[in-house]
Amino acid sequence: MSNKLVIVESPAKSRTLSKILGRSYSIKASLGHVRDLPRGQMGVDIDHDFKPRYVVPKAKTKLVNELKQATKNASTIYLATDPDREGEAIAWHLAEVTGDKEKSFQRVVFREITEQAVKEAFKNPRVIDMQLVDAQQARRILDRLVGYKISPLLWKKVRKRLSAGRVQSVAVKIIVDREREIQAFKAEEYWVIEVELNKKAQKPSFRATLIGLAGGKKMDIHTGKEADGLKKELEKAAYNVLKVTAKKAMRQPAPPFTTSTLQQEAYRKLRFTARQTMAIAQQLYEGLPVGEEGNVGLITYMRTDSTYVTQSAITEAAAYIKETYGAKYLPPKPRYFKTRARGAQEAHEAIRPTRIHREPAKIKKYLSTVQYRLYDLIWKRMVASQMAAAIFENTTVDIEARNQKDYLLRTAASVNIFSGFITLYSESKDEAEEEKKVKLPALAKGDALEFMGVYPEQCFTQPPPRYTEATLVKTLEQNGIGRPSTYAPTISTIQERGYVNKESGAFQPTEVGFATNDLLVQHFPDIINVKFTADMEKELDDIAGSERKWPSVIKDFYTPFEKDLQKAVETAEKVKLTDEPTGEMCPECGKPLVIKTGRFGKFIACSGYPDCKYTQSFQVKVAGAKCPECGKDLIQRMNKKGRAFYGCSGYPDCKFLTNFKPLPYPCPQCGSLLTQHGKQAWCVKCSYKGKAEETTD
Repeated sequence: MSNKLVIVESPAKSRTLSKILGRSYSIKASLGHVRDLPRGQMGVDIDHDFKPRYVVPKAKTKLVNELKQATKNASTIYLATDPDREGEAIAWHLAEVTGDKEKSFQRVVFREITEQAVKEAFKNPRVIDMQLVDAQQARRILDRLVGYKISPLLWKKVRKRLSAGRVQSVAVKIIVDREREIQAFKAEEYWVIEVELNKKAQKPSFRATLIGLAGGKKMDIHTGKEADGLKKELEKAAYNVLKVTAKKAMRQPAPPFTTSTLQQEAYRKLRFTARQTMAIAQQLYEGLPVGEEGNVGLITYMRTDSTYVTQSAITEAAAYIKETYGAKYLPPKPRYFKTRARGAQEAHEAIRPTRIHREPAKIKKYLSTVQYRLYDLIWKRMVASQMAAAIFENTTVDIEARNQKDYLLRTAASVNIFSGFITLYSESKDEAEEEKKVKLPALAKGDALEFMGVYPEQCFTQPPPRYTEATLVKTLEQNGIGRPSTYAPTISTIQERGYVNKESGAFQPTEVGFATNDLLVQHFPDIINVKFTADMEKELDDIAGSERKWPSVIKDFYTPFEKDLQKAVETAEKVKLTDEPTGEMCPECGKPLVIKTGRFGKFIACSGYPDCKYTQSFQVKVAGAKCPECGKDLIQRMNKKGRAFYGCSGYPDCKFLTNFKPLPYPCPQCGSLLTQHGKQAWCVKCSYKGKAEETTD
């Protein structure tokens, strides 16, 4: 048996390292954290510099004893936990609970589980970085203080089983603030007028939009009466080309993924939640069996805010691009990206495939569907980032309409003349952008145009959109709230606690979310504040950089916080949450049934509680959709994590279920049920996939 011991977090990582290191190393998995603050107790000594009291959870006692025995028999112990602050803290906790003071613990760090990276790390071990450990300890203690001090206040003033969190409460505030913007929004009417024109004897015709008067004054059209008057004038106008402007424009590729951009793009393109994305990325990083290669790490470390890529990866990407697409698809020089995230750690690396030549199609058969789809996304983004820019020819045409007044109209077209990186990959956008693919005839200044019709369209200004997983992650990152490792758990927590629901992919605050947010904002304005939370991240960075000591950072936070807490306990009013009546009566006692909101979302209960304890699950009929198995109504239900799913109202006789929203119109091929997948409609029976029609919820 080897006397060199390596401790990692997971069995999957252990298997991949075993293949690289061989039999001369014994590898054990800690299964995550082995020590933490106690459950059910504060675990922080406020009177003695906020000293934490760590305990080994009962579920980990046997494992910790096994690790202790393994360290006794080892001459050298390598701690190969993840390369971030949390990984550093896990390594420190492992050393604290498993070894005696005479044992030498070596810390090894690698950002990809490849033979070269791992062997290089084992050649250059280091000691545990206590500054990183202290930064992580400070985060944990701050979160414990906020949670354990404010949560009892919420139980007393709002509802039991609620929780507060330093980052999660700010995330809820962002969503609540947006919802109030939407509620306060007043739509304003405006009109857009398009004129269909044609260059005489040439096809196709095209449309130009009325901009204003020919002298350059912009024209705003607010009523149908104004639009109708302009329509009559434009019908009698003579049209000619004033100016044609053609420019070549280059579109550059997006940088390789960071944690934030991966979560955003995986939501946009694949509809993966942040938690799902991170779980799959963890599997790809730790290693999967890939045919004769055995267990290999497929991507670099997935918790990062840097877009830096090693020179070797850039060189390999360039070689692949030249070999596959030709030299013209390479940029004039290798492309390097500057990280823009606030407080980004440049020593980290972007998320990329560990080998460019390990193409997704070649390993697809070894991966699950979701593993393949995420790996394919990461691989394409990295390769595209080193490809040549796409080139477009953008043409703008100004047109004069001459009548009693002279009017200015404008049309534009964009033609791709060199595909460049978009041959492989193009980044998605958060808001749907209407692409008007206008095909213009050859036009020149002075050309006379033939009038073919005028088309006024009534429009209304739109409120700001609700946050999706992608846009919420983007906002958290832009404001410096949290770190890459916190986005997914934060989003999961605010749903699981019932502060927000997800409707049609967007977050809406619940009544509990509104009430909790308002109480916290009123009594803890500094803590429930975007800037304060971002500044606290800077303080944690200062601890990691040895610029500050963690007890002083926590003291600076806790002193004013304690005063606010005491005042809130004394002055905060109890929030009265109203129950919505269903219009039905309790089958057991005859009193009205009401809709309540609990930890796991909405449910129906008797208003006579606690005398009558009748409850039933909350169900919403899906309008226009029928079960494809038996033809009965489909209903929306909520799982314990607050996520919607859809099932047959005939359950348990009919067990049809789907996680995708049913659409109120049938499949055009077979007449069965269509479900919504992003902007597409998929049939549950046949192979039909098409664009989803606009529906109202």
